Amino acid sequence: MQKKRVVITGLGVVAPNGVGVSNFLHAIKDGFSGIKHDAELERLQFSCQISGTPEITEELKNEYFTALELKNFNASGILYGVIAGIDAWKDAGLSIENNNNPDWDSGTIFGSGTSGIEKFRESIYKIDDFQTRRLGSTAVAQTMNSGVSAYLAAKLGLGNQVTTNSSACATGTESILMGYDRIVSGQAKRMLVGSTSDSGPYIWGGFDAMRVCTFKHNDSPEKGSRPMSASASGFVPGSGAGAILLEDLESALARNATIYAEVLGGNSNSGGQRGEGTMTAPNSIAVQKCIEDALKNSNINSNEIDTINGHLTATIKDSLEIFNWSKALNLNQSNFPYINSLKSMIGHCLSASGSIESVATILQVHHGFIFPSINREDLHPEIEALVEREKIPQQLIQKEINIAVKASFGFGDVNACVVFKKFR
Repeated sequence: MQKKRVVITGLGVVAPNGVGVSNFLHAIKDGFSGIKHDAELERLQFSCQISGTPEITEELKNEYFTALELKNFNASGILYGVIAGIDAWKDAGLSIENNNNPDWDSGTIFGSGTSGIEKFRESIYKIDDFQTRRLGSTAVAQTMNSGVSAYLAAKLGLGNQVTTNSSACATGTESILMGYDRIVSGQAKRMLVGSTSDSGPYIWGGFDAMRVCTFKHNDSPEKGSRPMSASASGFVPGSGAGAILLEDLESALARNATIYAEVLGGNSNSGGQRGEGTMTAPNSIAVQKCIEDALKNSNINSNEIDTINGHLTATIKDSLEIFNWSKALNLNQSNFPYINSLKSMIGHCLSASGSIESVATILQVHHGFIFPSINREDLHPEIEALVEREKIPQQLIQKEINIAVKASFGFGDVNACVVFKKFR
């Protein structure tokens, strides 16, 4: 049986530098940073007192949730995910109907690292204070890890697979691959994929304790996230959600949908925490194999890649990541493709990073540009030895993009890589 082609017909995003695809598109083209001083992190005496937190107004919340749903609601990750997911659904030109039967052809795989961490804290305090009955009837829905996919399924009437994946920072990219497989195998016509991450100190505190977050730019937030920079001193914590509507090509063409790009394939694997791989460090052999297998599964050669949106977190591992790309692609400094890092503008959005960054990658393919990696004026010398300086742009480049690759590498030594192609 011929493998079904999978295309992207809808996008949604809630990012620190832009909520909604139009705002986000302008922000990434302009190199606009969404990283700001965080008064709560300062009050709690975090080393890192800056963050990338999406700005959601009460008016916007009311467009996606009823007053009853918002009563006792305290789960930022679900909030972000529902907004991004519904936006992607509507962007694809799909209607929201309230029928007795669900939409059997459509499902969702929407990832999360945790769910409702703020609600967990609230619940613990109420229980300890003998106020269990004041938790509210949605406490479980807000704190179960599959809360975001469950909320989306209810609002959209999804009848196909509805689940939440969780693979640390690889979650969002992995969700795309899982939804892609569902459609390729003929088990669904449409899959809403993506991921989300809660905001706030109860998510970010552990990373601050590990000393992997920068502390050198509390007075200059926009300069704080510095992927590939020699002066990078750790990542800036961020949050948000990205959503992508994947669709069987036949279905998309039959309803004359806008097609942003095609998903050619990809790969996910694990380094097994063997060799140099640990809970927090990548096994380079596995990273390279993930990239190599993603290209093989997509039936492309490395010299066909126009641009890469790397994981690139602004930590000491950036140089190693570039080395792994170079080895996996078997390309040297002179023929290495363009590469950039969205984290320079939004920080590291953890479980949401892969999906938000994939939305940015797809927009590059659809509109023909390469967004800048800001704050990399002092390019790390180990990286410059592998990639020509002009291939890591600090300014917007208008350029036709045929093939773009996005990869994410997460704690637990897990990897995911997906290949997007301009639809023709």
